[in-house]
Amino acid sequence: MSEERSWRGNWPARLYRRVRELGYDSLTAFAEARPTASLVALAEELGRDDVAGVQVFKGLVEEAARTHRVTRLVRSPFVREFAKGLPNGWPAVLDDDARMDVAVALGQWSAYTPETHEAHVRRAGDALLAHPPPPGWRPLSPDDELLRTLLPDEEA
Repeated sequence: MSEERSWRGNWPARLYRRVRELGYDSLTAFAEARPTASLVALAEELGRDDVAGVQVFKGLVEEAARTHRVTRLVRSPFVREFAKGLPNGWPAVLDDDARMDVAVALGQWSAYTPETHEAHVRRAGDALLAHPPPPGWRPLSPDDELLRTLLPDEEA
């Protein structure tokens, strides 16, 4: 993908046109149909040559803000990063290698978190490390029960 090309023209219109062409009425619906796909994979599906993952994320944040579902959106990158970094689920033993894999997934999650939720995400990550989930735990959606406990919906 050409970074320069992805920002040319009316990229939001291009993004939403592609979403509609695939049969979805929103970017959120498109992304939720692929809960463990990375933002890059979502962008490539929408346009390998002219859509960037950051554009997908920006659109998702804007939709979540309009629908008062930002906290749910914040859980979504955790699912995506966890699937990529820990495909077999939470490690049975947090040795140095496993701790690094968990730290990378948590760091990536934090990187995709709006400022308004950074402290919540930091506390949720600390809670996961202090009280690890069962070995093999893999959240498959932002509505995972444990994720909702760690980061409950707050929006009205």
